Amino acid sequence: MKNVSLGDYPIEAVLDILDQAYPYHPMGYVTNKEPYKVLICCLLSLRSRDVVTMPACTRLFLAADTPQTMVELPRETMMSLIEPVQFFGNKAEIIQRVSQELLDRFSGQVPDNFDDLVSIKGVGPKTANLVLQLGFDQPAIAVDTHVHRICNRLGYMSTKTPEQTEAELRKRLPRRYWNIINRVMVRHGQEICIAGFPRCDLCPVYDYCMRVDVTPRKSRSPKKEIHEVFLPKG
Repeated sequence: MKNVSLGDYPIEAVLDILDQAYPYHPMGYVTNKEPYKVLICCLLSLRSRDVVTMPACTRLFLAADTPQTMVELPRETMMSLIEPVQFFGNKAEIIQRVSQELLDRFSGQVPDNFDDLVSIKGVGPKTANLVLQLGFDQPAIAVDTHVHRICNRLGYMSTKTPEQTEAELRKRLPRRYWNIINRVMVRHGQEICIAGFPRCDLCPVYDYCMRVDVTPRKSRSPKKEIHEVFLPKG
């Protein structure tokens, strides 16, 4: 069996399997895919777990779900609604500032293009891409620590930062998978391919993974050689 390059690795097979395992984005339920709600949910989710963020978003949207009502909401009320989200005080300030900027610059509407989104103070590339993806159903790749970690663990690429991972994915990943990868890898990273000791014994894509720099909680078989992993299955 001949060796093959990383570019021949069947990442599509991995994403198809994970798509079946994790068919729904947790933000989809909470936001109903409305652009403004997606934006606010993204801002709240930074450095916070979904199990904390999603209930906080639900509480907040019952009190305010438009830029106008959000800026009118007393800061103390907002903070009480989004606690215990990490840095909830700072995030309350950012949310109201972003909402005011939407009113001042975009007539209260969330822009539907990347350049305008990242021009808003407090909105970074990952948030902008998630808004385009979930709120406007545009093809966009949102790379966070989970996507970055799993792509490198799989052996699909060798990158140092999420920004480098995003650049590689834009070059190599078929566009039909752009709106899938964040959803499935974030959930996979939260539930199975966790940062510390991943649950390799429960992983649905174990046979496709190089397990680069991984110390699994429990492994099912010896680590495979690169030529065994990178060839397409079937």
